Amino acid sequence: MASVTLSDVRKSYGKAEVIHGVDVSIADGEFVVLVGPSGCGKSTLLRMLAGLETISGGTIEIGDTVVNDLEPKQRDIAMVFQNYALYPHMTVAANMGFSLEHRGTSKVEIAQRVQWAAGILGLGDYLERYPRQLSGGQRQRVAMGRAIVRNPQVFLFDEPLSNLDAKLRVVMRGEIKALHQRLKTTTVYVTHDQVEAMTMADKIVVLNGGRIEQVGAPLELYDRPANQFVAGFIGSPAMNFIPGSIGSDGFATDGIVLPLPAQVTARGDAIYGIRPEHFALSSDGLAAEVLVVEPMGSETQVTMKLGAAQVIGVFRERVAALPGETIFVAPEVPLVHLFDAETGARIN
Repeated sequence: MASVTLSDVRKSYGKAEVIHGVDVSIADGEFVVLVGPSGCGKSTLLRMLAGLETISGGTIEIGDTVVNDLEPKQRDIAMVFQNYALYPHMTVAANMGFSLEHRGTSKVEIAQRVQWAAGILGLGDYLERYPRQLSGGQRQRVAMGRAIVRNPQVFLFDEPLSNLDAKLRVVMRGEIKALHQRLKTTTVYVTHDQVEAMTMADKIVVLNGGRIEQVGAPLELYDRPANQFVAGFIGSPAMNFIPGSIGSDGFATDGIVLPLPAQVTARGDAIYGIRPEHFALSSDGLAAEVLVVEPMGSETQVTMKLGAAQVIGVFRERVAALPGETIFVAPEVPLVHLFDAETGARIN
């Protein structure tokens, strides 16, 4: 195991810079998720860490070694890809042990390590099967097993669950997290799915346009997003944003006034952010026109019109209202977020 440090890391393709001076410190044994929309640079960053892409500037350290000029095989990392990358003509056991065989490891040790990894991943009954005889989840376990047997300093995961169905993704992310808790190996995981990031990470790095927007623990990003981009990206359904202005009486927007958290001293144009789950049904709340009601079992999701803004509320109660009817809702004021209208930076 080892720490990982990226210092002012940059990547350019010709004159086009796609990674703009990224600084990230990953502690030994930490599970860090790089998250962001498609094209934000997260996979490029991971590939530079793996040695599959050259860096245009800055330094990458694994442990105490600067690895900028080292080949991938010299970095003591193991990577799990989105498409499994298994050899179709090899059995599960052969796929898992291939990298060790390539390194000249004895057959006895290969067999021991493969059995050990298969035991952890529940693959003991599948070692003589071929990839075509496995489900998607089993193939991904084989790809993970191939990484585990090498006992690397760092695991790198590049969107490993994106090819799986929704139910299997939930199962596999639990297995990956449990695997990390057992092995304690430093892990860098790339995904565009913020639910994966929230449920798996010790620390999340939010990327946008090749720059870091915020780094922090999952609940830190959820509770105190640094700006409107992070606030909108972390959380599902996404945070509601209502444009308006901060005044002495509250937040004015299109004929209604929304309550403000205590001790807000800013004035002028701003964005009012409220998460769907932070609305409450209240007889003395604000009138909202119901647009769509979506019962989801344990909760009800309601799309509604609040003033001129269309917002989403998620309620634990059953909401029987029909489209066109009015319900009364109140934001949980201490949980309201305010952002600068021009820069998107957090105000409160």
